Amino acid sequence: MNVLTTHLIACSAVLACAIDVPSVCAQEYPAKSVVIVVPFAAGGAVDTVARVLGQKLTDGLGKPVVVDNRPGNSGNIGARYVAKAPADGHTLLMAALTTHAMNATLMEGQLGFELDRDFQPAALVGYLPLVLVVNGSLPVKSVAELVALAKAKPGQLAFGSAGNGSIEHIASEVFKRQTGIDILHVPYKGAAPAMIDLIGGQIAAIFATAPTAIANLKGGRLKPLMSATANRLSTLPDVPSAREAGLPGFEVAATYGVLLPAGTPVAIVTRLNHEIDRVVALPDVQIKFQQLGIETAAATPDEVSRRIRVEIAKWGKVIRDADIRIE
Repeated sequence: MNVLTTHLIACSAVLACAIDVPSVCAQEYPAKSVVIVVPFAAGGAVDTVARVLGQKLTDGLGKPVVVDNRPGNSGNIGARYVAKAPADGHTLLMAALTTHAMNATLMEGQLGFELDRDFQPAALVGYLPLVLVVNGSLPVKSVAELVALAKAKPGQLAFGSAGNGSIEHIASEVFKRQTGIDILHVPYKGAAPAMIDLIGGQIAAIFATAPTAIANLKGGRLKPLMSATANRLSTLPDVPSAREAGLPGFEVAATYGVLLPAGTPVAIVTRLNHEIDRVVALPDVQIKFQQLGIETAAATPDEVSRRIRVEIAKWGKVIRDADIRIE
């Protein structure tokens, strides 16, 4: 009878987790260290966000939370690793959701996973907005004047980007279509060389991430014309939003979130969602993210799922319409 009773208790615990009974699963999780996989190299914005989260989550979860950098293939190597990891909540992906959503079309059939099928969203962290920046000597002071200049010189104004298919490239394509102008796209091997040429006047404009833009605005070498957001950025309060610049609906930002392997029990997903939301709301984390140019955000797992589907559809259409390809 004692053996049978023990067996029944063990089976009940397993069944409880299988059907997502929070009281059982939440008590058992985490059973060991939690790993946040960063699919990009150390030192970048995604890596920094993961390390801030990991430090604070360690306190909340009661187990060490460590960062594991697995860069390569535009973030796909690390993402693929997490997609195939055990669905027990001990392996998380610090995801650049917008990049992964773009990759779904740019690298269709080459990823080894489906973004909207092989992951369970846990939480949204925030987004890194883009800012339209022009060379300081360009005779424009607003988006309207830039558009007018581009229409007067079709195909002559060059917009730089961090590479073919990068978020900066796709932002310029959206801008081109929404304003009806003809501009020249110049891809670089990264944002840094593009910014150097923008300062030097070899190109006219670029959509840069907010911290990159802010770091290069001193001395009047560059001029910010708008943020690619619906509202003004707290880090650039004097720069008009896209809506104020006459481009309602123009929103391009690198969205960050935390994903889990599909099939992770609901109780674990719920706990991680609450813990991550708690961490992001901490005053010192808010200050750190603001220094990085990141606008914080929160969402339920279902809301993140819907956002992923919307981003895949949105960027897929832009990429197909503009015939953007990775060379």
